[in-house]
Amino acid sequence: MDTNLDAINHAKNELIDLALRFGPKILVAVLVLIAGAMAGRWIGRATERGLARMELEPPVRLLMVRLVRVVVFALFAILALQNLGVELLPLIAGLSIAGAGIALATQGILSNVVAGLTIIFTKPYRVGDYIEIVGVQGQVQLITIFSTTLLHLDRSRVVVPNRKVVGEILHNFGQIRQAEVKVGVGYEVDLPQAIAAIRELVDANTRVLHDPAPQVQVVALAESVVQIALRPWVAVEDYAPVVGELSLAVVETCRRRGISIPFPQREVHLIGAP
Repeated sequence: MDTNLDAINHAKNELIDLALRFGPKILVAVLVLIAGAMAGRWIGRATERGLARMELEPPVRLLMVRLVRVVVFALFAILALQNLGVELLPLIAGLSIAGAGIALATQGILSNVVAGLTIIFTKPYRVGDYIEIVGVQGQVQLITIFSTTLLHLDRSRVVVPNRKVVGEILHNFGQIRQAEVKVGVGYEVDLPQAIAAIRELVDANTRVLHDPAPQVQVVALAESVVQIALRPWVAVEDYAPVVGELSLAVVETCRRRGISIPFPQREVHLIGAP
């Protein structure tokens, strides 16, 4: 019985001794961590206000604000560990080795992150632009740190890893595109009259933009027709519909005004025929 009491008293004395030695340090470390969390929130809000003045996408701003908060909290955590007497050099060396292993295992992800940061700060395109890259094209819907999401003309979505974007030839159409419709009229047609009629129907289309001005001009003298091209500027989402509307309007206008659209034809002379 006395032995048990002595063990309990010894344990109690050890706990009291540990509390007296490490209690204040633990309390200070907890207070440092609380201060770090509060400082991270405050600096994060300040960073968010500063980034709001820059033309960055909302997901990118959110990511950068979170990164700033994590960095601030990590600095305060280091101070807390130092206060507890933890040796930081072995810890940093271990984290470095672990970080090197993780980096080797996630090369593709890290390259996407680096490429995403390059896209964010160089801004080769923005949300709403129509781009063509690595054999795919579409309207930019979302830019994240890892990938870029494009909306294709058939309403499908194309997700392009950011590492595939950086270093490739990028064709950025912006937010408007130049459509093209060609029509062939006969050589006997009064070309100024035909061009004026076609220009009227182009200007009458509500999808066609007036700035930049649409182009209507002769582009080729083919074997049986004179080719006239209609090249109006339209918003990206109107590119496909306007081609169909203008094609239909051209046929109807030519029929109504008597402008011939001849079929392909060829004269054949038979030598020695009776």
